[in-house]
Amino acid sequence: MTGNTYDVVVIGAGPGGYVCAIRAAQLGLKVAIIEREFLGGVCLNVGCIPSKTLLKNADLAYTLRKKASTFGISFENLQLDFSKAVKRSRQVSNRLVKGVGFLMKKNKVDVVMGAGKLTSPNDVEVTLEDGSTQTISGKNIVIATGASAIKPGAFNIDGERVVTYWEAILQETRPERVVIVGSGAIGVEFGTVWNSYGTEVTIVEMQDRIVPNEDADVSKEVAKAFKKSGIKVMTSTRVENIDSTSKDVVKVTVSDKDGEKVIEADQVLVAIGFGPNSAGIGLDAAGVVTNERGFINIDDQMRTNVDGVYAIGDVTGKMMLAHVGSAMGVIAAEVIAGHPTVTLDYNMMPAATYSHPEIASFGYTEQQAKDAGYELKVAKFNFQANGKALGLDDHGGWVKLITDAKYGEILGAHLVGPSVTELLPELTLAQQQELTGEEIARNVHAHPTLSETLMEAAHGIDGHYIHM
Repeated sequence: MTGNTYDVVVIGAGPGGYVCAIRAAQLGLKVAIIEREFLGGVCLNVGCIPSKTLLKNADLAYTLRKKASTFGISFENLQLDFSKAVKRSRQVSNRLVKGVGFLMKKNKVDVVMGAGKLTSPNDVEVTLEDGSTQTISGKNIVIATGASAIKPGAFNIDGERVVTYWEAILQETRPERVVIVGSGAIGVEFGTVWNSYGTEVTIVEMQDRIVPNEDADVSKEVAKAFKKSGIKVMTSTRVENIDSTSKDVVKVTVSDKDGEKVIEADQVLVAIGFGPNSAGIGLDAAGVVTNERGFINIDDQMRTNVDGVYAIGDVTGKMMLAHVGSAMGVIAAEVIAGHPTVTLDYNMMPAATYSHPEIASFGYTEQQAKDAGYELKVAKFNFQANGKALGLDDHGGWVKLITDAKYGEILGAHLVGPSVTELLPELTLAQQQELTGEEIARNVHAHPTLSETLMEAAHGIDGHYIHM
């Protein structure tokens, strides 16, 4: 180790890394954080935050374009400036990034801007922005380098006409026709944004249903809603080739059970998943083991196979969500400090997708619970029967609660509809504290609120729906 030694050195300042640094500092440790690009990582800069800002603009655009008369609004010559929506998203992002910088100073975390590479289990060589290098040593190292979009070479991603989420979220113009490859969270969220502004959107999904990692009922509901809003969804369809050689059009060759066809578009968004940022960061020099896909192996306290080296967030592949990375960061810091901590049940972590309709879920899908051998009680309550949803004129979708018939244990929940991402915490807390559906039903919910759907679904577990 060098003389420039810390208790904890965190490599990567995304939602996992910077939260880990703050928690470690709170526990009295001397902390440095190394970041090669920007504080806040992908989430704050080109991911979660700017995309949700764009989605708010998209919601307004959709309302004005498609539903104005419902609310008694009329106008002539509606003007929608997509570039201003993007600029607003950058303002929101920049404000939060500055906030992270403030938190680093407040907690006395030393920030080093540069690319970090392990040279031993305790030493990190940092290539600084001016090209010079320095070595930072830590009694403990936390790897929080995140993940990057998968870019198949055959798709010829050029960052302009064939793009990933990164370029898509920064561009101030929108395509008139777009093909989105992949129907995970990124695909359906960008599909929602562009469709709301009037773009002709086609989503191509290789699996047999949209948002394939969600409960099958969720996929059906989202597909129905997308069809109604004019988004074309092609499932069980494979992208064979993307030809962007013409200056006028991008040609996407797809194949399904009926053979091949060509879709013409102005732009293609490739959103087929993420791979770990584990190459080139010195894992071999430190002796850190990864799995066959390059994700870093960890135990339930974020330890790698090397003493004093930890890994958190997307680079572990456990569950590639910002809030999960943050929770992992807190645990890593507490383990290092010898502070009491918890373990995470990754199967019960909440997931949120901000398409329209929104999707929120955690735990087992109905099929997974059946496959695991549970005897189930399942209840579903529709937003059509909820007064708040009717008042919002946003009443598609439902709340689905899955419980174990024997003990009443909550096994999972799957929600589609207005603001359902805000409804998850009650359910995940209930599951964590081993509450049953009956106990949720007995919790008095304010009226009129969307949260009443949770109470109604919980009543429904025993067949006692009140308003359905």
